[in-house]
Amino acid sequence: MGNPHVTLDRRQFVTRTGIGALAIGLGAFPLSALAETVDMAELMKPGALPENALGAEDAPVTVVEYASMTCGHCANFHKDAFPHLKKEYIDTGKVRYVFREFPLDPVAAAAFMLARCAPEGKYFDVVDLLFEDQRAWAFTDNPYNSLLNFAKQIGFTQESFDACLKDQTLLDGINGIKDRAAQEFGVSSTPTFFFNGKKESGAQSIEQLDTAIGKLL
Repeated sequence: MGNPHVTLDRRQFVTRTGIGALAIGLGAFPLSALAETVDMAELMKPGALPENALGAEDAPVTVVEYASMTCGHCANFHKDAFPHLKKEYIDTGKVRYVFREFPLDPVAAAAFMLARCAPEGKYFDVVDLLFEDQRAWAFTDNPYNSLLNFAKQIGFTQESFDACLKDQTLLDGINGIKDRAAQEFGVSSTPTFFFNGKKESGAQSIEQLDTAIGKLL
């Protein structure tokens, strides 16, 4: 599967119809799960951007999720199953959770950039809000303005919003995370999870989380 870099251009946001349908088409129907295992040392090698993680660094289980902000299944997972993962496993020291960007389209890349540009320690708060209100900004005729309105609600100005989306170094870093996931770990759809290196494609239910993590504790 090809994996071209995501690039950003304001013209891709303003009055462009069809981009929401593109996002749905790429993210709503994950590929069938393939049982694969990758080397944990390779999986956890740091990239150009700081890692976004929750939980104890010495937790016995590490869960890595690759997601796209415009992926419907990703949003459903974070609404329905992630609270259980956090309460039962992350907050209790059993799981180290790592969230990595895998944008499927320019709108998803822009949303990830906003989360990265948020004040320190607020990344996951912004991601949660974006997933919670996904349909209000991701699948509109004018996602640029929709994202701008969202950004202003969490403290961005027009100037800081545009400066964030023009940060080529940041965009290159996010593209790098996606490229490495695709090329080295076989990620081709979202969400994709790794449980201590074992790959599971598709949104995980609470029961699936309990089973996958329980085997490793």
